[in-house]
Amino acid sequence: MDTRINIEKWKLLHEGTVIPAHPLALTKKKELDERRQRALTRYYMESGAGGVAVGVHTTQFEIREPSINLYETVLRLTAEEVNHARLNKPFLKIAGICGPTDQALTEATLAKELNYDMGLVSMGGLHLTEKEHLERIMEIATIIPVFGFYLQPSVGGRTFSYEFWEQFAEIEGVCAVKMAPFNRYQTLDVVRAVCHSSRVDEIALYTGNDDNIVIDLLTSYQFTVNGKNVSKPIVGGLLGHWAVWTSKAVQLFEDTKNMRGSQNLSPQILTTATHVTDSNAALFDAAHHYKGCIAGINEVLRRQGLLAENTCLNDHDRLSPGQSEEIDRIYEQYPHLTDDFFVSKNLEKWLSGR
Repeated sequence: MDTRINIEKWKLLHEGTVIPAHPLALTKKKELDERRQRALTRYYMESGAGGVAVGVHTTQFEIREPSINLYETVLRLTAEEVNHARLNKPFLKIAGICGPTDQALTEATLAKELNYDMGLVSMGGLHLTEKEHLERIMEIATIIPVFGFYLQPSVGGRTFSYEFWEQFAEIEGVCAVKMAPFNRYQTLDVVRAVCHSSRVDEIALYTGNDDNIVIDLLTSYQFTVNGKNVSKPIVGGLLGHWAVWTSKAVQLFEDTKNMRGSQNLSPQILTTATHVTDSNAALFDAAHHYKGCIAGINEVLRRQGLLAENTCLNDHDRLSPGQSEEIDRIYEQYPHLTDDFFVSKNLEKWLSGR
């Protein structure tokens, strides 16, 4: 166990939980909408999520640009809301960390000062060798426990070798890995490397494969390591998809957790898995290579009233042609996945801070 994470939070991380990737609330003029930013955090806590990840892709990487300068602000607002809630259960605060090593170390230090539990460390957008990536992770891990992140190439990630993940898993301070290559082979590389690691019991596996959420959560992997069977499940998810309809995502997560390892898997859960994947195709704009993924999430939150706009900082991040109609379609086809009633019942309270 990483001694920088208290025992209750460590148990939650390893037992598995729902961790939404926290969006950014903006006005039409692209200014921070603080009231709605805070309301989103309240929504996730009351939905039953076990944590949030802030300053990540869903929060929009542009918050780090000097002309925008919102990284510290959004981390601080979320920390304030979690502290103010005085929850009677553990709740994980995870800060997105990215950029070259100097920038990443600065962000890790800030996250630690704001009492974040872990840093979700992006390896995207960097022209580094695998050895240099590992050295960067080791430096960050001296400051804050690391939640690793395998990001798909179509949104700025890259492919890493199995040998890379073998070495990654041995780094002290790595507590979890979010696997989001949207690729079963590459997901398997990470799981196999962790299972062969001397730190197999120290690293929790989380899905970031928004295209395969339910199946990932139902799956336990098994490998023969030094003559012994080693089994390891994907215990939870850290997902942009879970930034919307979160209360229903929590219910579905509990269902999958209870079914994991069952000899009599319900056919209905497999059908639901296809519903979730189809919904994600609309939300993340798979038809246009994920160009509208952030705007799609924001659009659902706008329809619910949690956001005033689906605006993004980057003008290129907007709904693609036909994406709004696709969101209409999944609303009509899969009402069991949506939580509009829950949101409407609590929205005024979350917006007012009562």
